[in-house]
Amino acid sequence: MTETFAALYLAHVLADFLLQTKAMAEAKRRPLTLALHGVIVGLTAMAATGSASAWLLALVAVHLGIDLAKSFAPRGVQAFLVDQAAHGATLLTLALWRPDLVAQGLWAAYPLVPPLMALAAGMVLATRGGGYMVGLLMEPWADQAPEGLKRGGWLIGQLERGLIMVLILTGQAAGIGFLIAAKSVLRFSDTKDDRKISEYVIIGTLASVAWAIFAAALTQIQLNGLAPLGIPDLTP
Repeated sequence: MTETFAALYLAHVLADFLLQTKAMAEAKRRPLTLALHGVIVGLTAMAATGSASAWLLALVAVHLGIDLAKSFAPRGVQAFLVDQAAHGATLLTLALWRPDLVAQGLWAAYPLVPPLMALAAGMVLATRGGGYMVGLLMEPWADQAPEGLKRGGWLIGQLERGLIMVLILTGQAAGIGFLIAAKSVLRFSDTKDDRKISEYVIIGTLASVAWAIFAAALTQIQLNGLAPLGIPDLTP
């Protein structure tokens, strides 16, 4: 079951966070846009599971139904989280119902493929998914964002969450404190005289860190049920 969920979840994050443009995400009520996203969801699911099971068509249909329902909800973090929770529940249900999708697919002879998929999915969820979530959270205060390089804050967030994933998975979670401290020192000159900017940075940082920890925990839970990858535990 864990192998199938890992494959389905990788397909999901690829379809939602890497292969879906902002224009596509904002135009889900258009039939052609919704259909295109459905094709992407189906193709990524088939590629990840190595299977052309008819159950994947059902998955696509449910995925599109969830997305269409979300398009009528107010834009915001709450709608995003409910949407992702619904997708996750759908994937888990299919993995429980048809746990043999991967075992009967093209990747059955390669036991390290599922854990690699889980690792890749976790990294995409942490970086790209986290970037979208934090962006939605901070939208109401976008005019308070400190000036800097174009997309510099976005890149910092990607690197920050990626590093947190690596630290947790290698047993170095204590390093997260050092990472936050280093970021605070570097941001000190921007925030010391402006409480609004200070609070903006704190909220964004805490949200980013919390999301990365969540993604790492989800990834670790999956890895515990899969073939070991030999990720070194660097705990002293």
